[in-house]
Amino acid sequence: MQISRQVIVKEAWDWIKTIIIYVGIALFIRFFIFNLSIVPTGSMIPTIQIKDKIIILKFSYWFQPVKRGDIVVFRSPNEKNVQLVKRVVGMGGETILIKDGKLYINGKLYMEPYVYEKMKEDFGPYTVPQDGYFVMGDNRNHSYDCRKWEKKYITRDMIIGKAVYKFGALK
Repeated sequence: MQISRQVIVKEAWDWIKTIIIYVGIALFIRFFIFNLSIVPTGSMIPTIQIKDKIIILKFSYWFQPVKRGDIVVFRSPNEKNVQLVKRVVGMGGETILIKDGKLYINGKLYMEPYVYEKMKEDFGPYTVPQDGYFVMGDNRNHSYDCRKWEKKYITRDMIIGKAVYKFGALK
């Protein structure tokens, strides 16, 4: 029994179409739905450990606003092609003050049970621009965040997505 050239070409084309569809779906998911990232630093300890893998939900803020306490992944304002992971602490229009290791938002003490250790440096007061968010790592004494940047806030267009789940690093 001999298979015709036409049958082989049709079968090959069916395989190519299937592969193209699967690659297209994978790329759509990767660029618009979620992404997996490995956290390289300890700036979010104890919430996220070094080398933990996090799932970033990219469409999260299409349907809801960014909220205080959210852990966001965003493009660094100072380094090209670098993504950072930090917690949203201040919202547009709010005044941030760190005094004696405590965070004050609009003059009121804000309790943060997730912070690794008492902050050593004072900061502010600083009023976040209306279109901005003030972000800091949970490991405040070892975090490169808004307090240290020239432009001391991020904007919504810099945010890639919300960190929604983490997997611990293999030991």
